Amino acid sequence: MTHEQIIYSVFGVVLLLALIFDLGLLSKKNTTITIQQAGWQTFFWVLLALAFGAFVWWEDGAKHGMEYISAYLMEWSLSVDNIFVFIIIFSSFGVKEKYIPRVLLIGVLMAIVMRVIFITLGVELVERFHWLLYLFGAFLLFTGYKMFTADGDEAFDPKDSKIFRFMQKFLPLVSHDGNGKYIVYNEKGRAQYTILFVVVVMLAAIDLVFALDSIPAVMGITTDKVIIYTSNIFAVLGLRSLFFLLRGAVSKFDYLQQGIAIVLVFIGLKMLGEHWLNLWLPKGVQVSLSLAMILLCIGGSIVLSILKNKKGIPADRVEE
Repeated sequence: MTHEQIIYSVFGVVLLLALIFDLGLLSKKNTTITIQQAGWQTFFWVLLALAFGAFVWWEDGAKHGMEYISAYLMEWSLSVDNIFVFIIIFSSFGVKEKYIPRVLLIGVLMAIVMRVIFITLGVELVERFHWLLYLFGAFLLFTGYKMFTADGDEAFDPKDSKIFRFMQKFLPLVSHDGNGKYIVYNEKGRAQYTILFVVVVMLAAIDLVFALDSIPAVMGITTDKVIIYTSNIFAVLGLRSLFFLLRGAVSKFDYLQQGIAIVLVFIGLKMLGEHWLNLWLPKGVQVSLSLAMILLCIGGSIVLSILKNKKGIPADRVEE
């Protein structure tokens, strides 16, 4: 077996066992998930992803190992933006707490299938038309700039989105959750789709929209298909537990968006300057710089957000 086949095989086995463990032990039907449980589940998925990264490092060398870790951290940090939108969707449609874990799980699994298709097409196009990387680089520059300067008060309304309006136009929707069902039948025996079905579709569609940023960003770190697939899937699988862990605090990371934006701009510039970078710096050094930049910007923005929020705590306590 080749290195690629070995890594794919190990990834497949790990993924299957992890999903069985998650579904069988961590995700009982129609139960709420506490912050403590979410913390353990997040730790489980992050540890599993990093352990797989260690395996890639051991099996395929330090360069590929660092590429995987950089790609995973990039995807993981971009997941926080997904979570913020997910929170708005669940709130807008009034999904009951006990149904959220399963709805999230189905949405995440659908997102994985679509990401695999999206990545396959993207990698195939880049292999045939390498110049597309420069377009991706320019796109990331534009996205990073827009993200950095975006007004944080701009609200996303799921019920006013094109996705929801499309479903309203072409599907018979009902305004209830069907007691946990995704499809119900009326007195004439015709299928109708509940708000849980709507939310699942919206979660998968929104994740695909975010993939328009994240996948080009990962391709700015590496063009290795194995690393792109595995880092993306591990990051998406951790979305559900991260949702329950951060949903009460995600809005407090005031500078995270700017930190992500700087990383996107950095990777965009790196993609545009690929020719000259390859002349001046070995690939291993480029990967190390990308990893250092991701850690510095994402970690720094989170720390800065925490410090800013801490400064506001004493004023609140004085009133008590």
